[in-house]
Amino acid sequence: MVTVSEHASGESFPWLFSPRVDLFTFLGSALIAFALLAIGIPFGWLQSDTPEWAWIVAILLIDVAHVYATGFRVYFDRAELSRRPWLYGLTPVLAFVISWAVYSESVVGFWRALAYLAVFHFIRQQYGWVALYRSRGGETSRAGWWIDASTIYLATIYPLVYWHTHLPRRFWWFREGDFATISFDIAAWIAPLYWLSLMLYAARSMYRGFARGKFSPGKDIVVLTTALCWYVGIITLNSDYAFTVTNVIIHGVPYMVLVYWYRWRQTDATGKQSAQVAATRVAKFLGLVWLLAYAEELLWDSGLWQERTWMWGTGIFGFLGNIEGIDVALVPLLAVPQITHYVLDGFIWRRRSSRRLTEMVS
Repeated sequence: MVTVSEHASGESFPWLFSPRVDLFTFLGSALIAFALLAIGIPFGWLQSDTPEWAWIVAILLIDVAHVYATGFRVYFDRAELSRRPWLYGLTPVLAFVISWAVYSESVVGFWRALAYLAVFHFIRQQYGWVALYRSRGGETSRAGWWIDASTIYLATIYPLVYWHTHLPRRFWWFREGDFATISFDIAAWIAPLYWLSLMLYAARSMYRGFARGKFSPGKDIVVLTTALCWYVGIITLNSDYAFTVTNVIIHGVPYMVLVYWYRWRQTDATGKQSAQVAATRVAKFLGLVWLLAYAEELLWDSGLWQERTWMWGTGIFGFLGNIEGIDVALVPLLAVPQITHYVLDGFIWRRRSSRRLTEMVS
C-alpha cells in the first residue's frame, strides 16, 4: 500500500506510486509475461491455442477483472457518481442501445467495431502512463512531448499495422476476422519511423539523465516494456499464447494498481495495523472484481459460446442458448461493462477531471 508520505518522500526520481510499487507494476508485469513465454517454449504452448490455465489467469483474473475495477473509480463511489451523474448513467445505457443496433445489423461489424474500440483503449492507456510520468516529473518541453508521444504511439501502432498487413495470423483480438486486412504493406513504410522514434527517445532519455540529472526510470520502463511486449507478442511470435500473455498482463495489472491506489492511497501510518487494513482492502478489491468477472464469463460461455463446459458446464444459464435470437440481446448486454470501461477511461483519468488525480502527479 502506498502512503502519502511514501509518495512524497523526496525521491529524486518521479515515481507515480513509489519505487517499489512502480517497479512491480510496470517492470514486474512485463517480466512475468516474458517468464511465461520462456516457460511456454519447452511445453509447446507457443504453437497451440492458449492453455486453459493461462486463459483463467490472463483473461478471467486480469483482463475481464480489470474492466470491473472501473467500478471502484466510479460506480462504488457515491461522491464521484454525484459529480457527473449524466455521464456515468447514460454511458452504459447508450453502450447497450448502440451495441444492439450494430449487432442487429451485422455480427461481424459489431465485433470489428468492438475490437477497434479496444485497440484504441489499449493504445491510449500506454500513452496515459507516459503523460502521467511527464507531469509527475515536471516535463514541459514541447519537443520532449513530441518525442515521448510519437515513441509510445508508434510502439503500439506499428505492431498493429504489421498485424493488419500480415493476416491471417494465428491469433486475433476478440473473434476470428475482427481485423480488416490491409493488402498494401504500409508497415514497411512505418518501420523506419518506429526505429527512429525509439532511438530518439533513448538518446533524449540518456541526455536528460546523465547530462542534466533528470532521470525518469518509471517512464523509461513503460516505454521499453510496451515496445518489447507489443513487438514480440504481435510481430516476432505468431502465437495465440504469446499474444495473450504479452498483451493482457502489462495492460490489466497496472490499471488495477492505479484504481486501487486512487481509491485508497491515504492510510494511517501505524505500521502493522495499516498493513492489515491494506491486505483486507486488497482482498476485497480483488475478490469483488474476480467475482464479477466470473459471473460475466459464466454468462458468455453457458449462455452463448459453450466453449468451456469443463469449467462452467451448461450452467444455470444454459437454457439461454436454446432461445432463438437470444444473442441479439445478450451479446450487446454482456459487452456493456467493457464498452463502459473503454468510454469512461477517456474521462476519469484526465488530470483536470479530479483534484485527487491532480495531486497524484503534481
